[in-house]
Amino acid sequence: MEFLRTDDSCFAHLPDYHFTAKYLMVDDSEGGELRVHYLDEGPKDAAPILLLHGEPTWSFLYRKMIPILVKAGHRVIAPDLVGFGRSDKPTKRTDYTYQRHVDWITSLVSQLELTNITLVCQDWGGLIGLRLAAEEPDRFARIVAANTMLPTGDHEPGEAFKKWRQFSQEVDVFPTGSMINRACVATLAADVIAAYDAPFPGESYKEGARQFPLLVPITPDDPAADKNRAAWKVLSQWQKPFLTAFSDSDPITAGGDKLMQKLIPGTKGQQHTTIISAGHFLQEDKGEVLADVVVQFIADNS
Repeated sequence: MEFLRTDDSCFAHLPDYHFTAKYLMVDDSEGGELRVHYLDEGPKDAAPILLLHGEPTWSFLYRKMIPILVKAGHRVIAPDLVGFGRSDKPTKRTDYTYQRHVDWITSLVSQLELTNITLVCQDWGGLIGLRLAAEEPDRFARIVAANTMLPTGDHEPGEAFKKWRQFSQEVDVFPTGSMINRACVATLAADVIAAYDAPFPGESYKEGARQFPLLVPITPDDPAADKNRAAWKVLSQWQKPFLTAFSDSDPITAGGDKLMQKLIPGTKGQQHTTIISAGHFLQEDKGEVLADVVVQFIADNS
């Protein structure tokens, strides 16, 4: 598999991102092997919190949350998905599939021997993480879903997503940093926008970001639809603690929290929250608030 690897110099001056870079090689069911970057902060003997980001961000998105989670005594694992951040970036869009993304994160979780996991997932982090939790439920103790969903293609995706999907394929230059800025309530500082652009020094590095919108199942016969339906069968019987922490200003995932609360038994009796004055990337707008919610959720369900 041909891939690009963003030079370390691109990450030289990142605001408030003072974490140690770690790497491991991951493989998938099709024999692809790539290097994935991840953060591993906090005490190694503590139960892990797995932070999964989405499109087109990377672990930089969680920089406000990690210190709070670590201070509360937790181990925090935050990988960069393949095609994003410091992880390798295949150059062919056909090398990116939904299944491969699940396989790559499964490989990381397995190699790190993670158990008793609290999953925190947003955007594509949920499409991948919720699948993984359903397929390997014994590894997971709790789930926090934030502005995400597990689509099967059986329902209309909504106008906001369809417009985003069309834009992502038609725009000549995929404006990663400015897109994230537009999806937040607060205006991001220039150095923060630059940090989101840092993994992509050229358009050839963005094939994963370009492909992600096309991998979301929007028809019943999508290649990922059956496995997502199977995952929902597991989630519909999920008794472990499951919290929704959506924001109030995200047109893409609005209403997903209520659906999860209706369908997933583990949501019953939890202190579900709507985070105010936050857009799609609520980790940017209200990262500290979301971190406090996660800490309280774990304490309430220890």
